[in-house]
Amino acid sequence: MRQQVYQFAEKVSGRHWPSLVIAMLGCLHVAAMMGVDDLWARGLMVAHIGLFMLWQPFMRTQQQLRITQILLIAVVATALMAFLNWAMLGLWTALLAGIVGGKVFLFRARWQRLFYLMTFFYLATLFLVWVVPNGFAMGVQDPALLQVVQYGLPLLFVGMWLMPSESDPAEPQIVDLFYAALLFLLLLALALGSFAFMVVQSINYPMALTYTLLTIASVLIVLSLAWNPRAGVSGLSMLFSRYLLSIGLPFEQWLRFLASLSRAETDPDQLLNGACEDLGRLPWVAGGRWETVLAAGDFGTETNFPIEYECNEFTVRLYSRVRPGPALMWHFNLLGQLLAQFYVAKLKERTLREQTYMHALHQTGAKVTHDVKNLLQSLNVLCSAAERNEDPVALNALIRRHLPTIAQRLQGTMEKLQRPETDSTRLIQAVAWWDQLKKLHQTLDVEFEGVEIGANILLPKELFDTAAENLLQNALGKRRLDPSVRVQVRFDCGERVQFAVFDTGAPVPDDIMRKLLRGPVHSETGYGVGLYQVARQAREAGFELSIVSNLPGRVCFQLAGALSVERHVLAA
Repeated sequence: MRQQVYQFAEKVSGRHWPSLVIAMLGCLHVAAMMGVDDLWARGLMVAHIGLFMLWQPFMRTQQQLRITQILLIAVVATALMAFLNWAMLGLWTALLAGIVGGKVFLFRARWQRLFYLMTFFYLATLFLVWVVPNGFAMGVQDPALLQVVQYGLPLLFVGMWLMPSESDPAEPQIVDLFYAALLFLLLLALALGSFAFMVVQSINYPMALTYTLLTIASVLIVLSLAWNPRAGVSGLSMLFSRYLLSIGLPFEQWLRFLASLSRAETDPDQLLNGACEDLGRLPWVAGGRWETVLAAGDFGTETNFPIEYECNEFTVRLYSRVRPGPALMWHFNLLGQLLAQFYVAKLKERTLREQTYMHALHQTGAKVTHDVKNLLQSLNVLCSAAERNEDPVALNALIRRHLPTIAQRLQGTMEKLQRPETDSTRLIQAVAWWDQLKKLHQTLDVEFEGVEIGANILLPKELFDTAAENLLQNALGKRRLDPSVRVQVRFDCGERVQFAVFDTGAPVPDDIMRKLLRGPVHSETGYGVGLYQVARQAREAGFELSIVSNLPGRVCFQLAGALSVERHVLAA
């Protein structure tokens, strides 16, 4: 039975709220017209309160009432039946008008807002034109006005009934308490101001009400101009905002301290600890505690009045010496959001440092890995020559040519591994490097062509060694798949240094071409990491590695850059 009552109340208040409001106002109107001394009027007021409980926006209609709430409703109903008077009716009408007026500013639907505007107009008119005069024991003197109040105001109910409903049954009932309190106080000020004018100036109620309306309107105009002046100066709104931001704490001072702490502290947890300890210096803060995933800290003492701010990264709980108000809790929530922004920035900064460190380690490891790979390929050449049982004299000459180079490159790789931050800028004469390259690969059936190689041209040895090793190994890899592939190397030191490797194999696929030299690329023969490292190393040295031609039967990779002429003593 109880569940059915709750469902009925929810259905009535949710889907048929216009009829509910009209019925509530109808009971109030009839009771006011009959007078507070009539027994039926008091019964209608009890019915009015019951309808208000179904409509009221403060509690859900399906919420079960506690014993104390039921007793409070019973006390109100008993007081209405026994002690109803014009003062009590006036206070209730003004309070109901304030509640309805507090809902007007929250609706965007045109008809719904107009419905509550008409409701507020009815309640304000009933309060000022009927309830207040009867409360002053003079009643409505004008017969025409009496007819308008008794029979004209109910015509508003017809217009309210005919309005289309734009409300959603699932939409929560909300009241702006600030506007509700302001409208309630304005109605009371109108009543009391009219009474004051009547007593002081001995005038009738309509004239006193007019004077009071003009006075309050003038005061509101002056306050609106002072709230937001048009002369370019800050008004009361700015002072009010600064007051809200400075409740219990100088907002700008704490923000300045947080910014300076953020510049001085690199650890996020230490930043959070320092900011919380600074909050502990406030007079209303007795202590606090902060917690993150990996750390925690506390200060001061605990009280029975905690204020907590929680986000994904941390939790801060402050213990107040007195019970905190809503403004102070809102203020602390704002400070928590600011602290969260600084804390997240420090977390990102630490993550960026770690990523930069890991990136440096990765780059060093990748370079060393490919140096070791190139050395291994050179050793494989010697091993394959020894396995073929060639002429001992030729094998000895081949070993004498390769071993010093391998030892030298291995020494450079060890230095790079031990000191990755050092920049290898060793230079070598172009003629010496070219002759050494031809000697190392003279048994691999590679065509070499040198053009205008000057004796005073200097090259970065590590870059050209790595580029030649990778480009030649890639071209020779195509030959292992297709023995008819020709490999040609061209070295030109004319207007600029140009080192190119040609092959007559298949071109690089288009999907790989778009990403090659810009990052690691997966392919049938590898991931293109070697070419990517050479391209990065070339850019750091002022050179450029590019694909000059990518046609069937003519694939060309080229390393090019400006000339470097020897001007100092060279130690190659």
